Amino acid sequence: MKRNWTIIGVTDVSQSMKWYQSLLGLPETAPAHDYFGQVLDSDGTVLLCLHAWGPHGHPTLTSPDLAAPGNGLLLFFRVDNFDEALPVARSLVGRLEEEPHLNPSTGTKEFSLRDPDGYYVSVSALEGKPEYGLEYVAPE
Repeated sequence: MKRNWTIIGVTDVSQSMKWYQSLLGLPETAPAHDYFGQVLDSDGTVLLCLHAWGPHGHPTLTSPDLAAPGNGLLLFFRVDNFDEALPVARSLVGRLEEEPHLNPSTGTKEFSLRDPDGYYVSVSALEGKPEYGLEYVAPE
């Protein structure tokens, strides 16, 4: 088995942990360190890693001034509680980037918002077409 651990640079690891756990309907847990935390699914699968800008000298995580947060990155979460996630998302931000709609590529409902560090986050309902063999259709 293989897993991808996506790591993003954040200003406040603890705040970002709470934000993502709330968005994804997960129990609130504290990060392991003030500079690093993992958002875990209920089965322990790592969904996202959060790393403070600066510590450890990672070239792409030195400073948000040197690497624009979210540039070239789309965080795409498929959730089994879409109808519960939507009002939570609305409570976390002033406005959604994209209101709920049907994604023609996946055949599922989705919406998008920005996290506290400016990353673009899309949340998609888990039910729909099979995940494999889909052809990406760029929005017009």
